[in-house]
Amino acid sequence: MPKRLGPDARNEALTTLTGWKLVEGREAIAKRFVFRDFSEAFGWMTRVALLAESMNHHPEWSNVYRTVEVTLSTHDAGGLTELDVKLARAMDAIVG
Repeated sequence: MPKRLGPDARNEALTTLTGWKLVEGREAIAKRFVFRDFSEAFGWMTRVALLAESMNHHPEWSNVYRTVEVTLSTHDAGGLTELDVKLARAMDAIVG
């Protein structure tokens, strides 16, 4: 099981992630992705879903038209881990 990041490691990881914020009241990070249209948003979600499945690490997310709200936390570990940071970086890279 992945280890939770301590406060210093969490803060350091956030400095390397663009647009990701700590979620108030829980050990998680979140970001809003806005695309040109629904098709682009859904295509991105599909690519991320395939990656998340291969990592066995799944995001909390919701989609309304062209906007995708994402929250990442490792439930098995009870908080934020390096897996979340890795998936956040991959999500950003898939956007391009």
